[in-house]
Amino acid sequence: MKANIILIGFMGTGKTAVGKRLATILDRDFYDTDQEVEAVTGMTISQLFNKHGEVRFRSEETLAIQRLVAKKNCIIATGGGVVLDQANIGSLVEKGIIICLSARPEIICERVKKRNNRPLLKKGNLYDTIIKLMKDREELYKCADFYIDTSDLDFCEIIGKIIVFLEEYWQEPLKNPSSENWC
Repeated sequence: MKANIILIGFMGTGKTAVGKRLATILDRDFYDTDQEVEAVTGMTISQLFNKHGEVRFRSEETLAIQRLVAKKNCIIATGGGVVLDQANIGSLVEKGIIICLSARPEIICERVKKRNNRPLLKKGNLYDTIIKLMKDREELYKCADFYIDTSDLDFCEIIGKIIVFLEEYWQEPLKNPSSENWC
């Protein structure tokens, strides 16, 4: 049985925030691939992009994926572009249940412009860049087992949908997923 829960999706869809809450509710360890890359390299993602470029970042991201999928019963939030490497997709699908979080482009634009730390969004018009990147990755996100559009949902609703999906997937109730802990 696949026990890791892996969150994929475009930047700004809530993978890290949802993953942290879900890990607390399900009493599991939480890992974020971007944080893992930063810990190993000693640089922020922006610094890594600026100093070494996207190719080096993607290489570090793949190494982080390989380390994290070897863990058991954890929640892993991935970077938005993790699906650009077919080997990453293969590792994730083999070792976990893939949940894809999405949001409408205008919602993502509002969310990511609050923190201007996304290297791929620093060039050109923000909205147009989001549209292009989303279109480029749309097919790649289809490797997921479950999809949630987070545009109009709060964390309680997102977590609730994930819990229901997981219970159906595993065909058993989850241990203590108390709804008062979802928010």
